Amino acid sequence: MTSIPSIWRKSNQRYNLDGNQCLTCHQEFFPPRTVCPACGIKAKLKHVPMPRSGKIISFTEVFSGPAGFEHETPYFMALVELPNSARILTQIVDSSADTIRTGARVQKVFRKISDIDPEGPIAYGYKFKVLSETKKA
Repeated sequence: MTSIPSIWRKSNQRYNLDGNQCLTCHQEFFPPRTVCPACGIKAKLKHVPMPRSGKIISFTEVFSGPAGFEHETPYFMALVELPNSARILTQIVDSSADTIRTGARVQKVFRKISDIDPEGPIAYGYKFKVLSETKKA
């Protein structure tokens, strides 16, 4: 089970989709890290908001969900590339199966992530949905 302090500690990346930008090479990435994955520089990073839309570069349909997500199956997971080249693994929601494809434009939405314990905290965060103009003809 996720502790409440863990949920609040990661709230900027979960709620606001905040990442980092390296002040040396200017690469942006998500999730935030302490070392730049592009140039290896440590501690010369600043928090930056990530773009709120992008495109699907790969996806899969999940039929057997992990513990706590069994009730959501089937669902789609996608690797989304943002305009700043950051890539995010995310669930695709509020989208019909025929619109979920490589190259589809998607937008960040705020949704419930989990509520495993009926008396525990409800975790919220980002997911993405397909934009309507990307439907197949």
